[in-house]
Amino acid sequence: MMMKIETEALNEADRHRVRPDPSPCRVIGVLDDGAASLATPALAHLRAARVVIGAARTLALFEDEISPSAERHVLGNLEAAAERIRAAREAGDAVVMLATGDPLCHGIAGWLASHLCVQAIEVLPNVSTLQLACARIGLPWADARIVSIHARDAGEWARGAGPSHGLHALAQALRTQDRLLVLTSPANTPDRVARLMLIEGMAEDFQLAVAERLNQAGERVLADLAVADAAGMRFADPNVLLIWRQRARPNPVRFGLMDSAYAQRQPEKGLITKQEVRAVSLARLQLRADSRVWDIGAGSGSVGLEAARLCPQGHVWAIEKNHDDFVIAGRNRDGFGLSNYTLIHGKAPEGLELWPDPDAVFIGGSGGELAGLIHLCLARLRPGGWLVMNFVTLENLATATATLEAASAVWDVLQLQAARSRPILAMHRMAAENPVWIVCAQAAAKEAAHG
Repeated sequence: MMMKIETEALNEADRHRVRPDPSPCRVIGVLDDGAASLATPALAHLRAARVVIGAARTLALFEDEISPSAERHVLGNLEAAAERIRAAREAGDAVVMLATGDPLCHGIAGWLASHLCVQAIEVLPNVSTLQLACARIGLPWADARIVSIHARDAGEWARGAGPSHGLHALAQALRTQDRLLVLTSPANTPDRVARLMLIEGMAEDFQLAVAERLNQAGERVLADLAVADAAGMRFADPNVLLIWRQRARPNPVRFGLMDSAYAQRQPEKGLITKQEVRAVSLARLQLRADSRVWDIGAGSGSVGLEAARLCPQGHVWAIEKNHDDFVIAGRNRDGFGLSNYTLIHGKAPEGLELWPDPDAVFIGGSGGELAGLIHLCLARLRPGGWLVMNFVTLENLATATATLEAASAVWDVLQLQAARSRPILAMHRMAAENPVWIVCAQAAAKEAAHG
């Protein structure tokens, strides 16, 4: 009887014993010189692996180091790779993922950690190809910004392209950084980047270097390239791109620019949201660094262009129906050197269905479509977003407030009337500007769904 009790106790303890976790997937950073790029521990893990996953070119490069009996899987669908790793670990098979350079620098290791778990992988990093390229030309990289365009074919850059374009983040970074290290792709090439810089008027501000086929027999490093020259060249794949400033980065005023800083329609000078009204309107838009902004009835572009400066990680979409004003707004955009501002010639609401939902909307002109635009903007605003409108006529003010009231929006009105000093003989007087009504609104809070 005692023996039976002891046996049952041992079986119960075995059922509750914590079993050790399977070995992690080793994510090994490799370079194009093959086994020579690996430290002894990494090479030992690769040789002992029962399952090896990597790009076809990488698997071929390390074929002599992989066990003949090991399973080889070409890396394609990331979800499928994660499932193979799970299955191998559950079976108790040692599994290795081969990745280029440092797998945590725009590599696959971060994705695996978030989709498997941190404990499921062990990263054995190598030198990044970006580090190698910097070493080849002696470029310090500690304060450089790393940007990856190693993705689907983004297509050629066009002035005013939005955040959906694969080169948008790079265009923005060029405006705010002194050194950039760029991971390219067979489609998004250094010459394509150089053409972007030409389009954006930055050709004289930067020098380039391209490192081709690093650690391969055909390695070539082209340093001190002029942007205009690189735009017409072709480069061997794989390659990385280094960009550094040779002119000081501009440090423009971000907020409250003088009216004279903007080109305006002549001889009817003054078709612009004046500085004082502009400042209050921008404040009421409650912008953040990454805000998405609509500017409807852009006029000279003053509100939207300052919003673009205030939102360096965001984007502004502006529309203007008057052709002359559209041209002037484009001139102002070009003069301010912005890559996060899209200007459309058209009459709202046409085309607004293609724009992403905004965090803030400014209406400076409505083209007779005010009530419809208000309903549209309230419906499209993201949670917490603000609609700000400027009016100089009682009729538009009445239409706006009535529409907002009917929509159960939360709104308020501010009347702003500035007076500016003007010389009179040897003295000065105050000259009043026309009063402007600034109407600010948020959509009514949506009731939570029930059931």
